[in-house]
Amino acid sequence: MTTEERLAQLPPKLQSVVKTLGSAPKVIKTEMLLEFAKKMPPLPEGMQGKLEQVHECTTPFFVHAELENNQVHLFFDAPKEAPTVRAFAGLLAEGLEGETPEAVLGVPEDFYTLAKLEEIITPLRLRGLQAVLARIKRQVREAQG
Repeated sequence: MTTEERLAQLPPKLQSVVKTLGSAPKVIKTEMLLEFAKKMPPLPEGMQGKLEQVHECTTPFFVHAELENNQVHLFFDAPKEAPTVRAFAGLLAEGLEGETPEAVLGVPEDFYTLAKLEEIITPLRLRGLQAVLARIKRQVREAQG
């Protein structure tokens, strides 16, 4: 499958994020990830008990996905001093928030390779990102019934 075909599997907002990251030089890519870390949405009141810990992440990281009107809504919690996982949360929120369940479920587990994140992030951290996406997908499937 070509890069273009793989990109076409992504929802439009995630596709845009991935294309931008993928074409950026390493130093800019790092800065962009720090911006995503700042964009991690705050956790709404009363959401704490609904979050599931992603144990594959080396840093305490929690996620919850729910459906409303056939749109996926994502909630994350991670320590302020953990910019990498906060960047993952911001990136996924930017790319997947408000998408349909089908669009979210269609995202390939290794979508980060299209953004060339392996240039600046360790394989252990990337496995954590895959685990976060896997949790989101499982929660979306469960919410569908």
